Amino acid sequence: MNFKKMRIKLFLTPNTSNLSFDHVPLLVGVVHKWLGSNNPFHGNPSLYSFSWLQGARKGNGGLNFSQGSSFFISAHDETLIKLIVRSAVEEPELFAGMKVMEIRMQSNPSFDRGEEYFSAASPVLIKKKEETRIKHCLSTDVEADDLLTYSMRKKMNIAGIDPSGMTIVFDPDYRSAHTKLINYNGIKNRANVCPVIVKGSPEQIAFVWNVGVGNSTGIGFGALN
Repeated sequence: MNFKKMRIKLFLTPNTSNLSFDHVPLLVGVVHKWLGSNNPFHGNPSLYSFSWLQGARKGNGGLNFSQGSSFFISAHDETLIKLIVRSAVEEPELFAGMKVMEIRMQSNPSFDRGEEYFSAASPVLIKKKEETRIKHCLSTDVEADDLLTYSMRKKMNIAGIDPSGMTIVFDPDYRSAHTKLINYNGIKNRANVCPVIVKGSPEQIAFVWNVGVGNSTGIGFGALN
């Protein structure tokens, strides 16, 4: 099977204990466990992304997945996907009693229209350094689209992809746009739930779809559907 620039979707068994609302660090820990401590991606910019768990229901002060759950992982480098698949098969346990029961592969769509509309599979975090603090930008901020495009062009340069002509903007007409305050190991991050519109070549758009947008895609932000 050709793993090149692929997305995998992992289907999970129901949980057997309550799961905290602030469980994203646990999911990050599982992904990093599957990658391994000596993986070639450690310490480098994250050219991969993963969604949050799907199918949650609130109850008893936390989340429950009585029908099981799913999430996806995608990457620019097929080596990462191969590593994740092998490790997830060997160590299928996640947390709260959940385990991987099935893994499905998804090849890149063609993306040949020059413009694609993606929803956020996890909130989009945009960080901007200011003199005395780190600002978390909102989708409605004037500089938000430029920062999304700039950070993606940097990642494309790292991957050896020409970023010329590629742009990313939040959907300005999306009426349900909102933010979420995400507590990640005690650090609160104001992230955006809003679709994005990506313009570029098929290769550029596929890259964006796989690596996610904004900052901190390696810890569960900015994944795209």
